Amino acid sequence: MKRAILSDIHGNLEALTSVLADAEAQGVSEVYCLGDLIGYGPNPLECIDLVMQFDVCILGNHDNGAMFDPEGFSSGAERAIFWTRRQLEDAAQDVELAARRLNFLAELPRNYRHNGFMYVHGSARSPLNEYIFPEDVYNARKLERIFALVQRACFQGHTHVPGVFTQELRFLSPQEIGHKYVIGDGKVMVNVGSVGQPRDGDPRSCYVLLTDNVVEFRRVEYRLEETIEKIYRIDDLDDFLGDRLRDGR
Repeated sequence: MKRAILSDIHGNLEALTSVLADAEAQGVSEVYCLGDLIGYGPNPLECIDLVMQFDVCILGNHDNGAMFDPEGFSSGAERAIFWTRRQLEDAAQDVELAARRLNFLAELPRNYRHNGFMYVHGSARSPLNEYIFPEDVYNARKLERIFALVQRACFQGHTHVPGVFTQELRFLSPQEIGHKYVIGDGKVMVNVGSVGQPRDGDPRSCYVLLTDNVVEFRRVEYRLEETIEKIYRIDDLDDFLGDRLRDGR
């Protein structure tokens, strides 16, 4: 069985459709999403409609912020969330479909477990909001406490920076490991990167293929200038949210 695991779509329809096309070409049988379907990007509704067809989806902090009050967001992210909320509540849309979208977001779980694997947005300790950055390998106490909650492997997003954290407190970037990692006896945490807002210096979308115990990081080009132009045309979305797509920041 081959599973696609993706995260942090952030309303970027061009990126999402390109990633799904790549996943289909790889012969995936399941698609999991680790949250943040919306926020930042110009096509929240279309992205939700696609994700509603996935096998598993986890709640992200931006999804939660669109349903309730956003906490700890920058001013640009907060404006984008309030704009996104207005799209979800737009009275001009199909009433039944609008209700399905809202119910879908409201019912998303904060984690999912299967066969020793955990799936979260942030971390095993705080699924919704905790960031685990590569530099956290120098914070042994933090990582040891999180690893204590991991049975075998935890797949996460949130930072938009892909890579593998090992129980020996090492961070392995996809480039270091030839974009593949075999999950063995030791515990690991795998950040799957971001579909819609990569932040590791590579503007291409990033997601993970999981085949048995083999993790493969995939990079996918998409029509980012099309997404950027859409963002520019929406006053409540800062131009910076489009500009950063070109640099993968």
